Amino acid sequence: MKRIAVVGPIPKDHIVTHQGEVIRKWGCVTHPVIALAALGVEGLEVIPVSHVRQDDLQAVKSVFDGYKGINLNHLTTKNDQGDIISLRFVDVNNRLERQTGFMDPIVPEDFKDLLDCDAFVFIPISDYEVSLDTLKYLKQNSKGTIIFDAHGPTTACLFNGERQRKLWIDRDLWLPYIDVLKMNLEEAHASWFKKEYEESDFGHEPTLNRAELRKLADHCLSMGVQCVYITADSTGCLAYYRENGTTTEVMVPAVKVDQVIDTTGCGDSFAGGLGYGLTQNAHAYQKAAQYANAFGALRTQGKTFSVFKPLAEVEAILLKTYR
Repeated sequence: MKRIAVVGPIPKDHIVTHQGEVIRKWGCVTHPVIALAALGVEGLEVIPVSHVRQDDLQAVKSVFDGYKGINLNHLTTKNDQGDIISLRFVDVNNRLERQTGFMDPIVPEDFKDLLDCDAFVFIPISDYEVSLDTLKYLKQNSKGTIIFDAHGPTTACLFNGERQRKLWIDRDLWLPYIDVLKMNLEEAHASWFKKEYEESDFGHEPTLNRAELRKLADHCLSMGVQCVYITADSTGCLAYYRENGTTTEVMVPAVKVDQVIDTTGCGDSFAGGLGYGLTQNAHAYQKAAQYANAFGALRTQGKTFSVFKPLAEVEAILLKTYR
């Protein structure tokens, strides 16, 4: 039996796509949980760990109806809080966000019966949703791989509900407790910052070149992270890990799709793919990235969870893409 915990909010999403279509659905944790369950792998248990509002609990649970291998015992309502998010896409990859409901943070108590999990896939979407004490607790008490998405600590919710990118200033307090770190290019920029800035440094589109991305990855690896994944949209995914004391950098090409319909949940789905790949082989970082790319690509192909496929179809996608 392999057990994968997927940890984060299940927000009530109101989405306007780049094509102007309106979608209402439950987001974040739902994407990788269903992607993993849809594989239909015997002996795989997927456990969403999230806090939701009491009035939403049954509606959230019903999202997972019909999928085998999902353990819903760790969806809790103790503080009757959950995320509510509005997303308006300005193009395929960029969106404006506003948050009006707030899940209370995930804490060590949420894992007292989950310490035997093979992987913990953390996908927070705001900086308060997972406490550092939680990662410390798991590192000290579990052998499971801790996969962590930098989307959370690089996103702040302002007083007016607007969600904005922020620098991950306390990054080095977190890195020793993360085994696998996943981020996109914008989050990478927010995670690799100067000690001091001039006013002229602000007001322009932030970017990091390939050399700076490698410096960021090297720093993370030096702090105890085993692998760093940086996604680069339709190009693919950069994977960084150490072999014989030297940093290896690999570009794993994206899985090509004919048309992008909805990118909501792609990063979350990607993280789920990492979880599956790394529970099959804890050090097969390139193979895990291939599963992750496939999960992310499938997520773009529709508005519902029917986009996710059984393992045989996912393996066929990998064979076609990476043979």
